Amino acid sequence: MAELICIVCPKGCRLVVDASNDYKVTGHACRNGEVYGREELENPVRVIASTVRISGAIHRRCPVKTQSAIPKRLIRDAMRLLDEVELVAPVKQGHIVVNDICGTGIPFVTTRGF
Repeated sequence: MAELICIVCPKGCRLVVDASNDYKVTGHACRNGEVYGREELENPVRVIASTVRISGAIHRRCPVKTQSAIPKRLIRDAMRLLDEVELVAPVKQGHIVVNDICGTGIPFVTTRGF
């Protein structure tokens, strides 16, 4: 059994997830909490926000994020990909920085233009 605080809405329900009972979730006030509790134990995912180097801009770093959530187990590998990236201004918001993060098909994109 795992205890989680649901982060789907501001209510913050205290969830109990029973992995030995087909990931049965209790303590949720809505269906979203039930889905979150199950997914958090079966396959946790996160949206990653970071920065990369950029030359020719007024700032030395450009903010980026994953276009959608990636498996939590891939976060370290995804961050290592960004170490090798250096953009050259001008760059538009939504520019693809890394096309395919660790075989997920999900890209890193810029969140600001320079």
